[in-house]
Amino acid sequence: MHRLLILIGSFICSWHGFGQQDSTKVNYDDTPLNVRTIPESFLEKYKSDKAFDYETTTSEIGWWNDFTAWLGDLFLRLFELLFGIEKAAGFLATFLEIVPYILLALLIFLLIKFFLQLNARTLQGAKNREHSVILSEEENIIKNEDIQQLIKEAVAQKNYRLAIRYYYLGILKLLTEKDFIEWQLQKTNSDYLAEINNDDIKLNFSKITWLYDYIWYGDFAIDENGYSRAERSFLELQTKLGSNG
Repeated sequence: MHRLLILIGSFICSWHGFGQQDSTKVNYDDTPLNVRTIPESFLEKYKSDKAFDYETTTSEIGWWNDFTAWLGDLFLRLFELLFGIEKAAGFLATFLEIVPYILLALLIFLLIKFFLQLNARTLQGAKNREHSVILSEEENIIKNEDIQQLIKEAVAQKNYRLAIRYYYLGILKLLTEKDFIEWQLQKTNSDYLAEINNDDIKLNFSKITWLYDYIWYGDFAIDENGYSRAERSFLELQTKLGSNG
């Protein structure tokens, strides 16, 4: 028993002495360092690879980005006002991003349509003015000119197409004077043909109308012999109209 007490006391003393040792002491590694360097050629390989380029670039078209951002924000506020949406998300966010492009395409379409319509109206106006000038010239010839003298001058110049035109206007003047037709600026040759009740006069007028349309409007080149044959039809109708006076 006495020995046991001595053994226990010795163990306690040795444990107490171990606890009194400095537990905060740091052991340093004195092994020499081996510094390794990265070759420049190794770095250049990654510098030239765009996959490792993390620099951010800004768009050169700043005004367009500002415009689309402003327009998108405007529509976002509109949706917030109408539907109480605080923040666009999902489909709405995508829609607001493409709205500026839709509006730009619509604007271009409307401008193209406007200029096409404007050009069409301009061309139509020019055509109407040209037509009015021609009709006004015919009205002046029928009402004011000496048609027989105009025919002689055209024949003297060997302008047989023009002579046929004057002959036809002269026939219209005679038909008006004999009350077979009522000459008006906007009427067509078919209108005049429908107004003639005398079958014999109508037949002759139909023939010279065909000649006139073929030679004058058909731009048919007519020589002196052709003109002489056509002239006989006009003179025949003139004679019939004179005998009906």
